[in-house]
Amino acid sequence: MNQLTPPVTPRFLVPRRLRAGTLALLIMLLGLLRPAAAQQLSWLTAQGTQVVDAQRRPVVLRGCNVGGWLLQESYILKTDTLGCQRRIQQGLLRVMPEKDVEAFYRQFRAGFVTKADIDWLARQGFNCVRLPFHYDLFLTAKQRRARTAALQHPKSDAAVHAYVRALSGWYEANELFTADPQTLDGFRYLDQVLDWCGANHMYVVLDLHAAPGGQGTDANINDNFRPLDLWKRRDACGRLIYQDMTVRLWEQLAKRYRNDPRVAMYDLLNEPHNLNPQHGLSADNQELTALYSRLIDAVRAQQDRHLLLLEGNGYGNEYTNLTPDKLKVKDNTGLVYNAHRYWCPNDAAALDPNPNQINLVKNLVAFRDRWQVPVWVGETGENSNEWFAAAVQQLNGQGIGWCHWNLKRVDAGSSLLRVKPYGSILTAAGREVLLRNAQFANCAVNRDVVFALTQPAAARQPFAAHSLPGTIRAADYDLGREGVAYHDTYNARTDYRELKPTNSGNAYRNDGVDVQAISDAGGTGFGVGHTEAGEWLNYTVTVPKAGTYALQLRATNAGAVPARLRLTLNDSALGTFTVASAASEDAGWQTVSGGTATLPAGTHTLRLLVEQPGAVLGWLRFTDTKAATQGGQ
Repeated sequence: MNQLTPPVTPRFLVPRRLRAGTLALLIMLLGLLRPAAAQQLSWLTAQGTQVVDAQRRPVVLRGCNVGGWLLQESYILKTDTLGCQRRIQQGLLRVMPEKDVEAFYRQFRAGFVTKADIDWLARQGFNCVRLPFHYDLFLTAKQRRARTAALQHPKSDAAVHAYVRALSGWYEANELFTADPQTLDGFRYLDQVLDWCGANHMYVVLDLHAAPGGQGTDANINDNFRPLDLWKRRDACGRLIYQDMTVRLWEQLAKRYRNDPRVAMYDLLNEPHNLNPQHGLSADNQELTALYSRLIDAVRAQQDRHLLLLEGNGYGNEYTNLTPDKLKVKDNTGLVYNAHRYWCPNDAAALDPNPNQINLVKNLVAFRDRWQVPVWVGETGENSNEWFAAAVQQLNGQGIGWCHWNLKRVDAGSSLLRVKPYGSILTAAGREVLLRNAQFANCAVNRDVVFALTQPAAARQPFAAHSLPGTIRAADYDLGREGVAYHDTYNARTDYRELKPTNSGNAYRNDGVDVQAISDAGGTGFGVGHTEAGEWLNYTVTVPKAGTYALQLRATNAGAVPARLRLTLNDSALGTFTVASAASEDAGWQTVSGGTATLPAGTHTLRLLVEQPGAVLGWLRFTDTKAATQGGQ
């Protein structure tokens, strides 16, 4: 988008007198260890509309992307105003030497995703990981220095031309991506993730997220020097040099992983976009068809039978001239078609008039059935929990796999794990804190996101343990979907043009409920605001002993009229609260009485309903009236 320590290679002491033939045999035997470990997972193939294992049983891949790691995207890391990885690098190079920048990246990649992250994903029930990576990880140190020299002068055409000339020379000499894999960072990281995932019986999708030259105009995704250079840039020999490089990279990847069943699919090119006449390209995906045809033939020429994931134009969704009958390939089997689903309707009846535009579920299913190919949603997320739940439950019902975007983000509620803020990546202190905060042990689990992705539609569970008498924070309402755990009138974003956040307070949780940071009498925490009439919150509560309780609500109301809320227990009325209007939210925090109520012992559903909006809600409190009276005596 746009939601997995450097690899450790065993080292063996080899006596100097060991003969060359014996050493070669030892190296070969050690190489065989990797396929042996991989045999724990069954090889995946395509059978009609399904992905199946070696026993022809359907396999539905449900996983998570580990973006922001092997390609930094600025919004994931909240890197000041920097917009893509090369701009982050430019900023770092202004404040530290190149060798120190390289050292920082080694530390970052060593800790941002580790075995602990993958083990945790497996425990949540996910069975695959999509691994986005940057092509520059497969360059040698010398080649990467040439790229770094170019990115330090982003507006200089001469600098870009010099980099392209260097690439052309290395391409001619067959020196691109062909060094010993153990000397190239990219292969080592991929090997490591495969080991982690294989140990958890999880598959891996290898995703070329930032291709040579850049597959579109969005530098945050492409990390390119010029828009669409993958499709346009020619070297002195007239070659589309970046396309030639991309083919060669996939040849090398296929040579290394062709016998590894831990790899579920090769995602050949992430989110090509803006391939259109407005950008000097065709209106019907001719350029994309030609490159995919080359890539498919190149992989199959390595005797590699892995599933090949295609992504359409328009951020992965539009497939005009990319259907199996249009590709000019020797073998069009083993293809899987991808959709990236963001900010679109989950309505089962919603239909795009273009049958080759497949991000809507109805189009996705129709495309699958028309062409008898498997389909997969390689990215989905960046929305509310209600949208997540509706999306994955529809896809699950159709037997279509999906992969959430993303595992980790800084100070964000839509990822599975939340990284605490760290300051600025351009300061030594900020980088130190980032490296520490990004470690799995220091991340917070967004339990509401995990619940939305993994639980059935009617599921509801307590977000926190509420025992009465006691205090219930308003923001600690139950886990569950809209209409089950809460009701909020705007709870999912279904139009990409609508920029209004579903949680207007943008804090604590990722539902439609508007949770905001609050400060009350010097204390801090989270409250529920921006309410509308008819909205409500459910809380699962336990009453160990029946009794009569005094009801209180802590709230503030900056509105012009009093706010009114009603409290029920298992749909029976308990009490009402009227929150008087005050000059400002901070100045007007008040504790409002709701009278008394008798509660039976047991586990119950408490509901707080908004009748007249305007209040920001802090907490509910239940006090045993008998205990309070005795205490007063």
